[in-house]
Amino acid sequence: MKKLKITSPFNLIVLFVLSLTTLYVIFYINNPPKSKYSINQTKITGKIYECQNMKDKTILKINAEENILINYYGNFNCKLGLEINATGKMNEPSHNTNFYLFDYKNYLLSEKINYTFTATNIKILNANIPIHYQIKNRLYDHIQNYKSKHYLNALVLGNDDEISEEVKTSYQTNGITHLLAISGAQITLFATILLFLFNKIFSKSISYTLTIFILLFYLFITNFQASILRATIFFIILTINKQFELKINTLPLLVITMCLLLIINPYFIYSLGFTLSFTVSFFLLLFKKIINRYPNFFSKTLVISLIAFFASAPIIINSFFRLNLLSPFINLYFVPLVTFLIYPLALITFIFKPLDIVLLNAITIMENVSLKISNIDLLNLTLCHINIFFFIIYYVIITLILYYWQEGKNYIIVLFIILIIHHNINYLNPVSSLTMIDVGQGDSFLIKLKHNKGNILIDTGGIPSYDDKKYYDLANNTTIPYLRAEGIDQIDYLITTHGDLDHMGESINLINNFKVDNVIFNEGNYNELELELINLLKKKNIPYYNNIQTLNIKNYKLLFLNNKIYDDENDNSNIIYTNLDGINILLTGDATEKTEKEITQNYNLPNIDILKVAHHGSSSSTTKSFVNSIQPKYSIISVGKNNTYGHPNRGVLKTLSNSTIYRTDLNGSVKFTFKETLQIETCIRKE
Repeated sequence: MKKLKITSPFNLIVLFVLSLTTLYVIFYINNPPKSKYSINQTKITGKIYECQNMKDKTILKINAEENILINYYGNFNCKLGLEINATGKMNEPSHNTNFYLFDYKNYLLSEKINYTFTATNIKILNANIPIHYQIKNRLYDHIQNYKSKHYLNALVLGNDDEISEEVKTSYQTNGITHLLAISGAQITLFATILLFLFNKIFSKSISYTLTIFILLFYLFITNFQASILRATIFFIILTINKQFELKINTLPLLVITMCLLLIINPYFIYSLGFTLSFTVSFFLLLFKKIINRYPNFFSKTLVISLIAFFASAPIIINSFFRLNLLSPFINLYFVPLVTFLIYPLALITFIFKPLDIVLLNAITIMENVSLKISNIDLLNLTLCHINIFFFIIYYVIITLILYYWQEGKNYIIVLFIILIIHHNINYLNPVSSLTMIDVGQGDSFLIKLKHNKGNILIDTGGIPSYDDKKYYDLANNTTIPYLRAEGIDQIDYLITTHGDLDHMGESINLINNFKVDNVIFNEGNYNELELELINLLKKKNIPYYNNIQTLNIKNYKLLFLNNKIYDDENDNSNIIYTNLDGINILLTGDATEKTEKEITQNYNLPNIDILKVAHHGSSSSTTKSFVNSIQPKYSIISVGKNNTYGHPNRGVLKTLSNSTIYRTDLNGSVKFTFKETLQIETCIRKE
């Protein structure tokens, strides 16, 4: 293998700048500047730079002493550029409370937002909107009159909020979400059109100057999104390189662009658009010789898709935990469609409204094809989260294989083999685990048996969140992504401890969106929620059971201790005892003192290593006599933060004081891994 050489002093300068930028980003993130606001602030004043009107809620982003996101539960006719005063409560966004999942705080930091603000009242201080915001408002208002406005917003203004979640999910499944983002290809096409038009009238230098000016204004229109900022700054740098005949290679210029953006905002490293945009661009430039080797348009497009697919794979895996092996081939259809038809047509339609119906028909065809293809699940692999070590190893392997391809030796099949091995990695997993998933004021526990011998989900959670006045899709936002992050693509047994909403409310949603093999109910009559689930199970031919006493899974056994029927649904909770690799575990649902007493009388339980505290730590359960009988070493409580029930009860916490207590409201998700010594990890780490 040939050695890589630094061929110019400029490359040395670029490496030096990159090193300094890396150190700067690390220092900045670990020592961020203090916010200009206080958590106790009740009034803020600033200008609106982005707004989104929902059914019962308005989301505003304002530029004040620093950027602030405002949630206002009411109707507000917002216009960009309005100066407002908001009264309400400041909130500090939280990091993710479940392992590996979307981090809302980091997302806001990538937009330089430290706090959110819940407004009870908004007052307009100055209705005189600056001219640049007036132009922006007119552009937004102009699009609202189009039938294809959801795609005009996405492809022209960089806002895909109005595209349906079902369609966006299909794009994500097919690996073509990037086509909705305004990035290098779109900016290049847009700039090329502008240059073509200006060159008819002006000199080259004036044409480039006007084009850059328009691109900078376009950046303002699209709120300086990371991918568009990257594409625009890169275009400007390439223009300078060309106009002044500097003859600098494109790759180091891309690195300089990245450094500039990270200096502007170090938190861009948390932006998925930023990381994907630079990573894919870097690999395409690094291995452009491979692309240039294929003169045919479709073969070139396939090669570009393959390089982009593998370059983005580790990032996509750690963001969505799914990867479609067909996406490079799916892109053969969608890339030309969007690049040469949908996007140019969107630009023309934006100016020439009669083409609206033509664009709408083209979009409808694209959406229908995407929805149909997304149902082909054969090569859509679930891939578990990878830690930083294996993340780096992935990129080392990808770089080596692309390098050999560039040298004429094609080992690309090795990368597909690695992905298939990754998909089946749980068969190599030598340890079992129990995870208390943070589902707010509810319960959900995952038992994952070693060597993929079985995956058992006990309860699903299911209390809706009214943060945006609509039902919060807990299954698709928390449970399913977490299962996939663990490399799980099917649940062998879904066990509902009882029929309360906060324990089984997401069961239907889970089964509609995830493979579940068996369902186990508790004793007693079925309530309305359980009957609704049973109807779905019958339609899907999923077997279901109750009155279970013992569940054998390979060489593991789950004992269902509560076989008596009570008048109270909580007392009818499934109480499950199991020993996993020497660790005694007792899961008690919402059982009350009455059931606990029955259990201790009927069974000679050993000392319990891990106790799932009943009913979220309610005073109706977890009596002193029960705790003294089982002597738990660790007590885990699934409970919502600042819940209105006062859970967990102080008396219960005192009763459990001889054990180590973990709570989802304080610790987030908690994972017990049964190695030679019990390993405990909490998602929220105490400072």
